[in-house]
This record gives sequence, C-alpha cells and structure tokens, in this order.
Amino acid sequence: MKEYASLIIGETALDTNVDYDGSVVHAVGGAVYYSGYAAANMGYRTAVLPKADMTAAELAEVFAGAPNAVVYPLHSRTSFVTKNVYHTPDRERRTATVDSVIEPYRLEEMPEIKAEIWHLAGLVRGDIPNELIPYAAERAMVAIDVQCMLRCEENGGMVYHDWAEKREMLPYVRFLKTDAAEAEILTGLTDRAEAAKMLHSWGAQEVMVTHNTEVLVYDGHEIHTCPIKSRNLSGRTGRGDTTFAGYINERLTQDIPTALLTATALVSLKMETPGPYMGTRADVEAYIKELY
Repeated sequence: MKEYASLIIGETALDTNVDYDGSVVHAVGGAVYYSGYAAANMGYRTAVLPKADMTAAELAEVFAGAPNAVVYPLHSRTSFVTKNVYHTPDRERRTATVDSVIEPYRLEEMPEIKAEIWHLAGLVRGDIPNELIPYAAERAMVAIDVQCMLRCEENGGMVYHDWAEKREMLPYVRFLKTDAAEAEILTGLTDRAEAAKMLHSWGAQEVMVTHNTEVLVYDGHEIHTCPIKSRNLSGRTGRGDTTFAGYINERLTQDIPTALLTATALVSLKMETPGPYMGTRADVEAYIKELY
C-alpha cells in the first residue's frame, strides 16, 4: 500500500475558454488538474486518478509540472470536452457548453493505495457515482466538491439541479465544498453562513462555501472567513479547486483558521497567473506576510 495525503478522483477536461474580451485559450483543465497541482506544489504527496480518452503517457504529462503528484491514469472511450464563455471582467458570469463526457468511474477502478483523504473532484453528475462516497468513507476521510453532483449535461448545455441523495450521502462527508450559487441550490438559502449551517446539520462535518470576496468554513461551532486578496483575476479558472485542495490538505496538521488562511492566500496568489498553481509553499508564506 502506497501512502499519500490525498487521492484526487476526477476527469481531466479539454477546455476552450473564451474571455469577455473575445480572447480564446485552449487548455487542459478540470478539478483534478487544478486540485492536483495545488496540493502537490504545496508539498503534499498527492495521488491523482484522472480519466480521459488519452494515453497513460499523455495523462502523466498533464501533471508533469507537479512533481509531488503521482498519476494513476484511467482510460475512457470519451473525454469531458467543454467550452466556457465568460461575459464579465470578474468572470463571475459564464456560459458553459459540453460536447462529450467521460465513461463513469467504477468502484473496481479504484487503486489499492492508502491516502488520508479521498477527494472526489468530478465535473458533471454521473461521472462519480453516489456509491463511491460510502466506499471512500470506509477507506479515508471523504472530501467532495458538490459541483459533480449538481452540474448536469443536457442537450449540450450545462444546467444545475439539486442533489436528490444529499441527505443520505452528506453524513459520509468530512469536507464539503460548494460555491454560493451551489449552496443556494442545495439549501434554498442565499445567506452563505446559514446555508453552511444547514449543510452541516445534514451531516457534512466541515462545510466550505467559496465566493469571489471570501472563503467561509463552518464546522458546527463557529463561522470562519478569510478574504480573497488577488491583485488581478487573470487566473480565475480553477479558483474553487485550488482553495479546497489547499484547505483539506492543510487540515491534516493545522486548525481551521490557519488552514483557511493558507488556502485563501494560495488561491489569491494562484488567481494572479493563468493556469494551475505552479509556485511553492514559500511563495504562499511570502504572500501572507505581504498582504495578510
């Protein structure tokens, strides 16, 4: 059995990103991509389980810039292929279309490795089946980005629907990540703190709600927040993935306020440069001293 801080399960995406000014960038993306780089380049031994219509060598190359990441590639006859059109300079409004999705993950594909956290980081409903959540909970702490249970591909578009099994599945979840809009879909509440409290009452032990101004965490006792301090938004894509991966790995050794500060500084710094986080822990520590 090999030992890792976290095992990140999710497909790599083949993205076309069209910015508000019309500029076009073709890139590999996906939650596993941004999360994997964030965790690995912060110094955590990280396993990633990407899935796509790519060879093992091609999938390994995707993570070549994250030397602490060990790749366990899975082949799918189809890839997740999407296009994101951003409508505003802050990139808060976008239209997403989907050309294809992967073949779903199967329990028998899970590697025989030991990790403190299983981080479920899919991109659309169906790619990570509900039954993987209790399966993971038998082996590790479960962290889940709820987007993979809410985002649905319908007629080439991306729409959001509530997660019917949320009350059944959330008690298995150690760390839950949602953004403000997703939290409203799940709970019906627009107040982020109240939504986090409701999600905690349904079973999730620590709830993270991301927003373009701050990151919020609730653990059943206290609401913790930390402000985003990015000086530009050129690297906004992958914001939530970077934050969550940074936070859950920091929580292996740090209390909530310390882990939240590190994760929020990490994503603030990452958003100043397009692509995944390519810096170091020392860069984040310097950023905290300068801006926090």
